[in-house]
Amino acid sequence: MKKERAGEIVATLRRMYPRARCSLDYSTPFELLVATILSAQSTDARVNLVTPALFRKYPTAEHLAAADPGELEPVIRTTGFYRSKAKSIMGAAQAIVEKHGGEVPRTMEELVMLPGVGRKTANVVLGNAFKTASGVVVDTHVTRVARRLGLTGHDDAGKIEADLIALLPRKEWTSFSHRVILHGRTICVARKPRCSACLVNDLCPSAEAPLE
Repeated sequence: MKKERAGEIVATLRRMYPRARCSLDYSTPFELLVATILSAQSTDARVNLVTPALFRKYPTAEHLAAADPGELEPVIRTTGFYRSKAKSIMGAAQAIVEKHGGEVPRTMEELVMLPGVGRKTANVVLGNAFKTASGVVVDTHVTRVARRLGLTGHDDAGKIEADLIALLPRKEWTSFSHRVILHGRTICVARKPRCSACLVNDLCPSAEAPLE
């Protein structure tokens, strides 16, 4: 029954958000990798303001691998935690150059070995840049919405992802994340979910939340 309900939720979200996609701007797998690392503890909108100048200055992994941290950090400062992020994106770029011939690797196992890259970032890159569904992206929106919808009872991202993988068809893994993230930003918001405007209301065990 839970899997059947999950299928109905997937279908409803598809109708609600037929054009949902990755909200980070990128033109290459490397740009998406860097943008996703920068998006930690920041917003995609903020990252999209920073990356045009960043990629003009450092267009390839080779350029970023050779960057001077003192010149790189001011470019990404507004994304927050810029020193650690500079270290991560430079480290990832160096590993890509030294171990992968300057090309972003295409497997989960290789991606998570790069500095600053965990399963979430790897899933973003694989699902969007390479169209390979290796898992489900779990961010704060997916965590909140999946719990409210009763698709998981966990707080841990890895356990949430495992629950979603078990419930969803592989072909839906990438698009489901995009739709849930958009739903979490517009309807199922953190403080006061707009249940009265939600088309998934009748499938949601948390729908008794205060209505607007």
